[in-house]
Amino acid sequence: MTTVDALVCVEPGRLRLEQRPVPRPGPEEALVRPLRVGICGTDYHIFEGTQPFLAYPRVMGHELAVEIVEAPAGSDLPLGEVCVVNPYIACGRCIACRNGKPNCCVRLSVLGVHQDGGMTGLLSVPVGNLVRAPAMTPDQCATVEFLAIGAHAVRRGAVTAGDRVLVVGAGPIGLGTALFARLAGANVILYDRDAERAQAVGLIAGATVLPGGTDPSEAQGEGFDVVFDATGSARAMEKGFDFVAHGGRYVFVGLVSESITFMDPDFHRKEMTLLASRNATSQDFERVLAAIRDGNVAVQRLITHRTRPADAARDISRWASNKAGLIKALVVFE
Repeated sequence: MTTVDALVCVEPGRLRLEQRPVPRPGPEEALVRPLRVGICGTDYHIFEGTQPFLAYPRVMGHELAVEIVEAPAGSDLPLGEVCVVNPYIACGRCIACRNGKPNCCVRLSVLGVHQDGGMTGLLSVPVGNLVRAPAMTPDQCATVEFLAIGAHAVRRGAVTAGDRVLVVGAGPIGLGTALFARLAGANVILYDRDAERAQAVGLIAGATVLPGGTDPSEAQGEGFDVVFDATGSARAMEKGFDFVAHGGRYVFVGLVSESITFMDPDFHRKEMTLLASRNATSQDFERVLAAIRDGNVAVQRLITHRTRPADAARDISRWASNKAGLIKALVVFE
């Protein structure tokens, strides 16, 4: 075999299958075969042309379940084993990496964003970015990365048992955040203006949903100990300051490429803590793996849509414009 199929976003709004040369792994890399590739908001933004700092053409895909095809000498990776991929390739030398924060590496390169990702027949991945997942199915492995985003946000917010938590935005990242806040013992309310999407809170035992149009302040008059914004909406992010209790914490999980403003007197009056949450670390990946093994994640209910590489260009275009009933879509490689 000298070439493999790859689904390429040639330019905004246009996907096509292309033949690409089989990658040649470097000395510290493994050759892997993608089995499942999750589609996330970043992928839709790439397709729509709204992802900043992205060069086209690009092979998307960073939520990956892969099979080991070839491993470097001295590696303990068994051929044929199914693994999760940590798609955040860090330099290992910058100030963030030296301080144990490779998720915000100064020179971070993310598979499927800054370099070609997993929507291809074969892929080279640094051995250190493969996460072993014994006895896990490909479907389970493909959900780990997006759930790790939520797990990391909860850790950034220092959520503890009994905290009153509001999660704004009921997309996959918001659901993951609410899930791990509940597992930390918090009292969780999930809010989304889309009533149908918000009903997905049924996936998270013990969490409460607020119907669209409700003011979260009515549910918690004193405000919330921790508020998470997972909307990717500047207007929602600015409104979220109002929901934080005095002495509370506000975590931006969603990302926008514009300025966010807030009233400084209110910010100081509450002595609020404002935090950003970016990507995830190996600790968060392991947290998610443990939660799935313990039966605390309804993986099959999170996966609502599937497609094949041959149909993915059509289906991703359709899902980008109509997300009704969509939580997580997978591209299934046979």
